[in-house]
Amino acid sequence: MAASSATLHEDPALLGPGAIDRHRATVSIMEELEAADWYDQRALATEDPELQAILTYNRDEEKEHAAMLLEWLRRHDGALSNHLKTYLFKDGPIHAPGSAKSDPVADGSLAIGSLRGDAS
Repeated sequence: MAASSATLHEDPALLGPGAIDRHRATVSIMEELEAADWYDQRALATEDPELQAILTYNRDEEKEHAAMLLEWLRRHDGALSNHLKTYLFKDGPIHAPGSAKSDPVADGSLAIGSLRGDAS
């Protein structure tokens, strides 16, 4: 098994190449975002303007890499694609896209009535 796949939780022979590639993309996104965070912290901490400009540039490159990987993953994971379409680039509350009524906390009901089949 290649070192980049060493964090698989299941036997690669049982997963298939699609699952392994999605894993690679997921791990790579994590690494890119971690690198972006490190560069951001370093850029904020330095008092040298030239170094700050370099670190900021590097940070934004890592974000670009993460975005490309996320798009690849979206194209290869239907459930993720649906969630991204629901939540990304929308105005309003993130936890309740489209309607405050879908937020159980908003009316205090916890949506228990919907479990019994009652109208909410």
